[in-house]
Amino acid sequence: MKTNKLLAATLAAFVTFGAYAQTVDELVDKHVAALGGMDKLSAVKSVVTDRSLSVQGMEIPSVTTVMVGKAMRSESTVMGNSMVQVVNGSTGWMIRPAMMGGTGDPEDMDANTLKQSMSQLYPFGSLVNYKDNGTKVELVGKEQVDKKDVYHLKVTPKDGSTIDQYLDATTYLVSKIKTSMNGQEGEILFSDYKEVNGVKFPNTMEIVGGQMGSISFNTNKVVVNGPVDEAIFKKPAK
Repeated sequence: MKTNKLLAATLAAFVTFGAYAQTVDELVDKHVAALGGMDKLSAVKSVVTDRSLSVQGMEIPSVTTVMVGKAMRSESTVMGNSMVQVVNGSTGWMIRPAMMGGTGDPEDMDANTLKQSMSQLYPFGSLVNYKDNGTKVELVGKEQVDKKDVYHLKVTPKDGSTIDQYLDATTYLVSKIKTSMNGQEGEILFSDYKEVNGVKFPNTMEIVGGQMGSISFNTNKVVVNGPVDEAIFKKPAK
């Protein structure tokens, strides 16, 4: 009798786990479809995003160029000074003006900054192709954020970090991410998705928490698969 009960419990646990795993995959599939579908996403080789950042009363123009999975360059102009961050393959470099603790010359990224910047090589987030990238995704449950139903997913990339992602239960697009920002917990809010070449991008982002406080990003223009001069990713000599 005990053996039968144990077998029944084991089978029940197996069925429950299978349903749970299927639910995660269903959510991810709906999320991918909401972004435009895997065929559209796979066809994107480069994305250039022109944004305006609002932080501490300043408006900062910024342009981010991504060669998907290969390289990323983000350049901002702060009070007439250029700030650059580049990831090229597995290495990274940056230029920081004196007002931001730098020298104005190219310097190698520290390991923590490089680790955080690597995610920008994939502009559609960590859920797309998550299995191929060695990422683990768990469904925490259905919750409410700002009076809207969301699916709370715990995402663990292969580097061992943990990210909480929240999918809008109606649109299946990401509405919020909670993650560590330089040792402090912060949130990134996504809204006003717009379609470019059949793919949806958030037009507005807001970072809450971290060292800089609240930062708002408003998108002016997104160019998909436009020409990119790969020389912009090479670290210049001092």
